[in-house]
Amino acid sequence: MEHYVALDVSLKEISVCILDEKGGLVFEGKAAADPPALVDLIRSKAPGVVRVGLETGATTPWLFHALTAAGLPVICMDARHANAALSMRPRKSDRSDARGLADILRMGWYREVRAKSIPAHERRALLATRHHLVTIRTELDAQLRGLLKTFGLIVGPGNTDVLVRKAEALSQGLPVIEALVSRLAEVRRHVVQQVAALDRDIRRLVRADGTLKRFLTVPGVGPITAIAFLSTIDEPSRFQHARDVGPYLGLTPTRYQSGETDRQGRISKCGDAFTRSCLYEAANVLLTKVQRFSPLKAWGMKLAKRIGGKKARIAVARKIAVILHCIWTDGTEFWWTRVEAKMA
Repeated sequence: MEHYVALDVSLKEISVCILDEKGGLVFEGKAAADPPALVDLIRSKAPGVVRVGLETGATTPWLFHALTAAGLPVICMDARHANAALSMRPRKSDRSDARGLADILRMGWYREVRAKSIPAHERRALLATRHHLVTIRTELDAQLRGLLKTFGLIVGPGNTDVLVRKAEALSQGLPVIEALVSRLAEVRRHVVQQVAALDRDIRRLVRADGTLKRFLTVPGVGPITAIAFLSTIDEPSRFQHARDVGPYLGLTPTRYQSGETDRQGRISKCGDAFTRSCLYEAANVLLTKVQRFSPLKAWGMKLAKRIGGKKARIAVARKIAVILHCIWTDGTEFWWTRVEAKMA
């Protein structure tokens, strides 16, 4: 007999519901949020397990890979789709949610989401940590400026250690403010040291990965953009066509069509916001900073004259995403001229 196991995940306990192929209840209860305990429960209560389903969430990667390593047929379900179905139920509880997920799993009314690999999550954690520290540094700079501006002391522009030294010099003679500036400066210098250490880790990661090094041949793409794209896509073969990467990252316009109304809106902004912003910055660098000619730059410049700079940067960002996917799958590098394209 086939069994369908649904897990409503929380940090300490997981609600488990097991149904048979006819929708009959086999087991309903709770288990500790511990993969070995879950594996033992599933193997004892559902010997004919066909699917084990859980929603996307913070702890989903950990549970998904642990249960998959134990040989269980785990499926990660889109939480938005599952929530839309569960919202029709009259009662909201962990037990009710687990039963609803089991019904969805048994009938196949779910959208499967690919769980990213552990290395992808590690790379993304590296970028997220760096991004957070850079944000803290920026906020400390603003705090220093605002603190001194109240007393008519203007630090001026800049985001290097020169700004901190100038703030310390301006605050001399004001004991209270000088002590506050000193503490903020000490924290800022420590944050800058940690950002520099993470930058070294990022460079080492790029040097050790051939795919990342090929990504850097694309004009405008730096180490952070390359790692962000690699960790977000994780497995290029899950896209049948390279052009599918643009919609996945939210870089294509939305569409509203009903009766005689048919209009396109702004970009959907679905998917990973950080990777999308990195690609947009790469497009901006390509169009404004890169001096070397390439068909991509020429296309982007013509587009900017016709539809405006912002829309052109979005289009170039989408094109860069397509190029990075092709480089990844083909094992090639960026073609700077059409001659190189013909020779390849």
